[in-house]
Amino acid sequence: MAVAIQQTISKSGGGKVIPGFRLSLGFTLFYLALIVLIPLSAVFLKTFTMTWEGFVAAVTSDRVVASYQLTFGASLIGATLNVFFGGIVAWVLVRYRFPGKKIIDALVDLPFALPTAVAGIALTALYSGNGWIGRHLEPLGIKVAFTPLGVVVALTFIGLPFVVRTVQPVLEEAERELEEAAASLGANRLQTFAKVILPTILPALLTGFALAFARATGEYGSVIFIAGNMPMISEITPLFIITKLEQYDYAGATAIAMVMLLLSFTMLLTINLLQAWTRKRGQAERI
Repeated sequence: MAVAIQQTISKSGGGKVIPGFRLSLGFTLFYLALIVLIPLSAVFLKTFTMTWEGFVAAVTSDRVVASYQLTFGASLIGATLNVFFGGIVAWVLVRYRFPGKKIIDALVDLPFALPTAVAGIALTALYSGNGWIGRHLEPLGIKVAFTPLGVVVALTFIGLPFVVRTVQPVLEEAERELEEAAASLGANRLQTFAKVILPTILPALLTGFALAFARATGEYGSVIFIAGNMPMISEITPLFIITKLEQYDYAGATAIAMVMLLLSFTMLLTINLLQAWTRKRGQAERI
């Protein structure tokens, strides 16, 4: 029976389900070019219509630099918080049974389903001075709405599902026998986590971090309501780009967008290289 199956696979071209490599590759390249490369190329081409002095002035003004710092800084903080707390949420959903587990599991996807404007309005209503949470924080000197802290809260909210849904299947497939073996050899809980669990889920955590960071850098709808959009204080770069477009300064808008694109690509490339290195190191340790 096994020989017959092997012969059938060999006759069908080595088990290829979709035949026609050249046709499939050509369609893939065409689709990626149409959806990704051509629109991004338009950003660069429009920017190249500016003089070098005009480009530098557009992307290095004090207001633009402040928006860079807020956007990327808040995105990094939000993604880092989600790696920690999202990892805990994924662990609880996988390793424990409790009443209402399915409801909590569904709530994790709520930031995916909510329109970003609805999320922004809801967060503003909660954290404003007269909101349910804000009214208790402001007497303590903690102001969330209309501050950079509000931007961090919004970006953390929209990035949580990326980490949880990336780490959750890895934890489900993890071999618990390794944890039991480590415990039987005298390892405490911290040692078991550091030597057994963390190396297994670290690539997934890095992937979740990259996805949450990428989503946060381009987020607009959920941020503009809670941020207050005050120049030099709580103005994010996507909003600044929209402002440039409303002023019909298309070249200036694409110049700022190009800088964001290059910075985001550099950071994501670094994270992906770190993820690949972590995966290879884990495979080498298993061998």
